[in-house]
Amino acid sequence: MSEDARRFVVVTGGPGSGKSTLIDALAREGYAHSVEAGRAIIQDQTAIGGPARPWIDPPAFAELMLCWELRSLRLAREHAGTVFFDRGIPDVIGYLRLMKRPVPAHLETAARRFRYHWTVFIAPPWPEIFTQDAERRQSLSEAVATHDAMAETYRRLGYELVELPKAPVAERVRFVLERLAAPGPLTP
Repeated sequence: MSEDARRFVVVTGGPGSGKSTLIDALAREGYAHSVEAGRAIIQDQTAIGGPARPWIDPPAFAELMLCWELRSLRLAREHAGTVFFDRGIPDVIGYLRLMKRPVPAHLETAARRFRYHWTVFIAPPWPEIFTQDAERRQSLSEAVATHDAMAETYRRLGYELVELPKAPVAERVRFVLERLAAPGPLTP
């Protein structure tokens, strides 16, 4: 495993499950992090009247997400220590599969070439905190299907999934940091 893969830790799952809240809390603890691609791309595309939104042009949206994730990896190399990612390249594959769209060969190549820490944290569907907004239009059932697509994709790519507890964010932060510090193969 490359040094980058040892340091780059992904948090994935369905929308509205507390991923970004966890990433923000880890950032407040001093950890470097990426910004989630989907929401930012939707905001940018909406602002300019662009078509690369999931409800207009899913393949274009996926390509922009891939570009965002590749750039996030490049930027992460500028930081020392652990960097937390709010989703990763495999999420783009999971999204296309969820949308029943073909996954281009270059996307599979990217997912195999650019690896993250083998432990991936997955936020389970959490109805009590799930909300919709202008960018998050999915229903709770779609959020569950997204979670399942991400889990299948990461497993298929050889990652170990660790489910986050449905707990306050401070407990989730402790859980993640303790799990990464565990002896044996999980040591980053």
